[in-house]
Amino acid sequence: MGVQTLMYKADTIRIGGKGLVRSVTLGGDAPIAVQTMWKQPLREDTLAETVRKIAELEQLGCDILRFAVPDAPSAEAFVKLTRITPMPLVADIHFDYRLALRCMDGDAAKIRINPGNIGTEERVKAVIQKAQDTGTVLRIGVNTGSLPADLRNRMEEEMQAGREADEARAAALVEGACREAAFFETHGFKQYLVSMKASSVRETVLANELFAQKSAVPLHLGVTEAGPLVSGIVKSTLAFSKLFEHNIGSTIRVSLSDTMENELIAAREILMECGKRQGGIRLVSCPRCGRNGFDVHGFVERWQRRLFAEKKDITVAVMGCVVNGPGEGKFADIGITGAENMVLLFKRGVIVQRIDVQGLSDSERNAAVDAVFEKELQSL
Repeated sequence: MGVQTLMYKADTIRIGGKGLVRSVTLGGDAPIAVQTMWKQPLREDTLAETVRKIAELEQLGCDILRFAVPDAPSAEAFVKLTRITPMPLVADIHFDYRLALRCMDGDAAKIRINPGNIGTEERVKAVIQKAQDTGTVLRIGVNTGSLPADLRNRMEEEMQAGREADEARAAALVEGACREAAFFETHGFKQYLVSMKASSVRETVLANELFAQKSAVPLHLGVTEAGPLVSGIVKSTLAFSKLFEHNIGSTIRVSLSDTMENELIAAREILMECGKRQGGIRLVSCPRCGRNGFDVHGFVERWQRRLFAEKKDITVAVMGCVVNGPGEGKFADIGITGAENMVLLFKRGVIVQRIDVQGLSDSERNAAVDAVFEKELQSL
């Protein structure tokens, strides 16, 4: 399927803006919004801790946060949560449209529904009407695993006839999304996004490119079931970078069998390396080798999330030895390295601190190094 996609520009929509919830613009010339999905069941008795955790995710660059809402208790918790956090929250609904209706009684920013399992047109119409009444954005979320029966059958027939599987599945994803979009438009509803997710990079790219040929509806990008940390980041990077070449994508999620924090960090790094996000800390660190004179891995593990939460536009270099220290790291605004029993801190290639760690235990060494690094970091 030869898809020739010109430079795409999505329509503009806004989510949030109700109650305490901040507004986020998607599409148009707006920056690509980053989102992740809550990894645990949502419960009313842990809402205070949930709000605290949401604030931490926001510091790491989370713009939108999605929650699975599989039952009535989680819907009740979701409604309450939307009223006590500024984070735009999304309810992810499958099967029971009444859960979508209940979630919109709160300050929900967006509701994701799956046309393959939400039920009859009357149920979808009820969700659309409630979204219109409450000013809630909807996302049409289509996956290959839950396509309508006729599209699944057509897809199987095309593959049996010799069409490549990725192409057949991508075409079915687009058809499913276009059907639902047409239903929304027929009922005068335009405040919606579309997502077409697959676990294959090629299928994901083909589907989104083909849809972008047909519509300017904002697209939520993601490779579903992408896998654990390394393979998931590789798949997401390949898919997103290809689509970004044509300006396709208004919001992204890096789906990983890993933490929410790592999903956000991965999304941030992909956007920066693709030229879609500016500013923030750029962290570079050497891979470590037999010359290692400084515990790069331990330092990065302690500091990575803290650094990415800092609102500074600087480069931080963490180097394992004097070979990769002030010399190769001279471009960095601040860096750290070590040799034998001495830890060196440098700024733009000039050593500014020498910390003698001889005779210190590991915990004492870490505390001493972290205290000096913190002081020098905050001086920037």
